[in-house]
Amino acid sequence: MSEFTVGDTDFLLDGRPVRLLSGALHYFRVREELWEHRLGMLRAMGLNCVETYVPWNLHEPRPGDFRDVEQLGRFLDAAREAGLWAIVRPGPYICAEWDNGGLPHWLTGRPRTRDAEYLRQVERWFGRLLPEIMPRQIDRGGPVLMVQVENEYGSYGSDRVYLRRLADLLRDSGVTVPLFTSDGPEDHMLTGGSIPGVLTTANFGSHARVAFETLRRHQPQGPLMCMEFWCGWFDHWGAGHVVRDPDDAAQALREILECGASVNLYMAHGGTNFAGWAGANRGGGALHDGALEPDVTSYDYDAPIDELGRPTEKFWRFREILAEYADGPLPDVPQAPPTLAESVALDLDAWASLDDVLRTLGGPGDEYPVPPTFEELDVDQGLVKYEVTVPGPRQPYPLTLRGLRDLAVVYVDGAAAGVLTEDDARLKEPVAGHARVELWVESLGRVNYGPRSGEPKGVTGGILHERQYLHGVRAQGLRLDAVDDVSPVPFGELPADGSRGLYRGTVTVPGAGDAFLELPGWTRGFVWVNGFNLGRYWSVGPQRSLYVPGPVLREGVNEVWVLELQEAPRLPEPSSSPVLRGPAGG
Repeated sequence: MSEFTVGDTDFLLDGRPVRLLSGALHYFRVREELWEHRLGMLRAMGLNCVETYVPWNLHEPRPGDFRDVEQLGRFLDAAREAGLWAIVRPGPYICAEWDNGGLPHWLTGRPRTRDAEYLRQVERWFGRLLPEIMPRQIDRGGPVLMVQVENEYGSYGSDRVYLRRLADLLRDSGVTVPLFTSDGPEDHMLTGGSIPGVLTTANFGSHARVAFETLRRHQPQGPLMCMEFWCGWFDHWGAGHVVRDPDDAAQALREILECGASVNLYMAHGGTNFAGWAGANRGGGALHDGALEPDVTSYDYDAPIDELGRPTEKFWRFREILAEYADGPLPDVPQAPPTLAESVALDLDAWASLDDVLRTLGGPGDEYPVPPTFEELDVDQGLVKYEVTVPGPRQPYPLTLRGLRDLAVVYVDGAAAGVLTEDDARLKEPVAGHARVELWVESLGRVNYGPRSGEPKGVTGGILHERQYLHGVRAQGLRLDAVDDVSPVPFGELPADGSRGLYRGTVTVPGAGDAFLELPGWTRGFVWVNGFNLGRYWSVGPQRSLYVPGPVLREGVNEVWVLELQEAPRLPEPSSSPVLRGPAGG
């Protein structure tokens, strides 16, 4: 068996110096049928290693309810078949622009520290997860070279006792390959996030020499590695599309390699935040304590391999540089997966109100003295309907939602009254009593980075009428993962007014392949194709279409559900029908 170790200046494989040329590819953001192609693209770019996070909340949505943890093992096996080593970053926190940074919603309020209950849950989770990693370590014939301890902890806390507990847990559980931490190349991050005896790596997008000089002050010996070379970036809803010039990214990559360092491209291939798993950031500069900035569904990341697995200009620039460090000629670029040959309109022919959807697919409703949070209702991705009565008679007063996270569509006595956000959480028109108020509140993604990660969702501070709290709030939640079978929902004819609700229909394709789905005139919601949740669409942009992986489609008739949460266009208007297009139309 091979042995991978950390030397004074180099990584060593069976005693020989080796440079890691790695690329991030998250198995959970790519359909499993496409792993082989995407891993082949990494090899063709000149990489010898793949890196992946592991999202705890995806695999344990409820305590003790484990879902396909074996997927990680299958991905590592696929990496080995592709001729790649692997780096695993199991968290428990991962950031990754993923909802709640990968931490389960039912842990909300527990700090990432030596907190006893938090660590108890981590130990239980690792007890289920690590058996997928241990037999696949390189010293047992597998591809796994290194395992990370936590993630960018210095950007959050300074509890080195906690980090040591995690490192000891990994070792005691049978992880024998080298451990490492990764943090930004700043003194406070490196002091807060590193521990003696564990390799420290740095994350940055430019100025490699300066970053490595900082790292060397904290770690005089050991290999240099940029664990996250940010060669692109991600997008937020309502903001502009972010790109990085290929020449600039290539020069930054060359500088890293000229320093004699190893590198992990973040991202080599981004993939997609299917099923509403996109996270969110907080603006406000370095303190990350400002307005919510929810992430879009696409995680293309302006990566060298785009969302559909195609090489970009950045790919070819990187391949040219990485070829200089390869042991031999690079493999040919794999043939691209098939794409949809022609555009096809969806035929939506049935509709159900949100109330009917909630009644048949939602969780149990109940009355509470104050509005419960999403977490208290066991809702991860989805929405909650709050109902409350403004007593009367009384004159009109402002209605305010304190601590609203994140967005509420409001109805007063059945009539639309406005859309509120946490930055504008007061109805423009005062409400008089006696009145019935409905609040349909949606989570736009839990914060995945910074001091406000782990904050709850919903109406977290109460409903105010003037200065008076309203009590006796009825609440019912709808989890997105509950929308996997809509046959119990009572569907009827399409509404004439473009009402929000669940639209059902079909699309007939002449041959399956990668495609994009466009929804002109639709406002905000989610789409399922053949029961697979493509993710959130939103008219605010910058994302204008949803990626439909070829394996999701089948030749012939495909079932489609569109859950519109605010306002749909009037159907059946041809200009408003969702359209499935090949990539050229995306």
